[in-house]
Order: sequence, then C-alpha cells, then structure tokens
Amino acid sequence: MGVKLSETVIKPLHREGPKFVAIFAAVTLLLFLFEAELGLLGLGLTVWCYYFFRDPVRTLPEGEGLVTSPADGLVSLIEPAVPPAELGLGTAPLTRVSVFMSVFDVHVNRAPIAGRVTTVAYRPGKFLSAELDKASEENERNGIVLEAGDGTRIGVVQIAGLVARRILCEVSEGAELRRGERFGIIRFGSRLDTYLPEGTAPQVAVGQTMLAGETVIARLGVAEPLLSRDE
Repeated sequence: MGVKLSETVIKPLHREGPKFVAIFAAVTLLLFLFEAELGLLGLGLTVWCYYFFRDPVRTLPEGEGLVTSPADGLVSLIEPAVPPAELGLGTAPLTRVSVFMSVFDVHVNRAPIAGRVTTVAYRPGKFLSAELDKASEENERNGIVLEAGDGTRIGVVQIAGLVARRILCEVSEGAELRRGERFGIIRFGSRLDTYLPEGTAPQVAVGQTMLAGETVIARLGVAEPLLSRDE
C-alpha cells in the first residue's frame, strides 16, 4: 500500500493554527495584487505558518517509569539548577533538561509523565534568545508540576524566546494528564525545561533531537546517565 497524501503533506493543526494561517493567506492575496514576487514570498510564509502549527500524531513508547520529552527540538542544556520558586519544588538543585524549539519544529507541548497537575504558575519576563542559559531565569515563562500516583513530581517550564510572544497553557490545576497528552503550545520559537526528580538521571545528551511524547529523556529511579555530554 502507498503512503497517503494526508500522511505526508497534509498535517493536522493545533486549534491555534487556522486563524493564523487565514491571516497569512489574506496578506498573501493582497501581496499578489501588488507584485507577483511579493505574493510568492507570502505564499511561502503561509506554508511555513501552516507547518508551524502542525500537530502530528505521536506513538508513545511503552514501559514503566518513562519520562518522555515535552517538546520537539534539540537538547540545548543538561545541568543542575534550582527550579523556579513558583513551582514549589524546593531550593535544592535538580537536573534540568532544556529542549530548544526552532521556528521549524513542532511547538505542541506534551506531558512527560502521567499525573495530576498540582501547580500552574505564570511569570512575566524578558524575551531573550531561548538558547541562552539565563533565559530560564529572566524570560517570560509558564510552569506546571505533574505529580504521579506514587508522589513523584516533575516540573515543566514553557519559556518564551526571542520571537515568541505567546505562551499557551491549556490545563489547570487538578487536571489529570496521560503521558504524552498535549498541555500547551508556544509561538514562535522557544524552549522547554524539564526538572527531573532527585535520583533520576537524563538518558539523553546535549545536541540530541527530541520528539515530544516519543523520545525517552529519563527513567524514574535510574540514577546513572545513559550518555555523557562528551559522547
């Protein structure tokens, strides 16, 4: 059987997408009225906008204690860091895995573990490049804490980037999420930080490509990293 066109070109959109695609398309039509070359540029940007808001189906890995990536993109940082105070995860450093999303990555965010949302905390801030270490402390952000049935808690922080101007969190405190379930989106270009619980080491390395809901970044209770940063 051949691959269907709908599975290769036509992608499902996040609900935030249609209105932006419509705006880009309308501007493109106006540009074509002025000059064909400008219209072609607008067409290209409209296609990009469509793919920016794509929300592909993901196949979740099976297994106990898995922590999957909450975002598509590249692992930009793995380091010990004190979680944002508003998350209530304490003042001791935890392992932070940062995933940088370029404007070409899928931007739909997914829960790294199954659990109850115990905290949703928004904090205004700057719009520094999301690749910078200090973006975790200084940029606009929205954090959630997920608590598993055994009491394990993981913090996930959506961080606005240089061109990102809108963090959307679609869950509230008390919500029950499945691992890999969608909880928000950031537009356009940003970063997600995951704070792993004590005694859990990352199973990924800096520079590795992540797929939200699919790539395993850690296994709860496994304290030895699978990869080192030098590998």
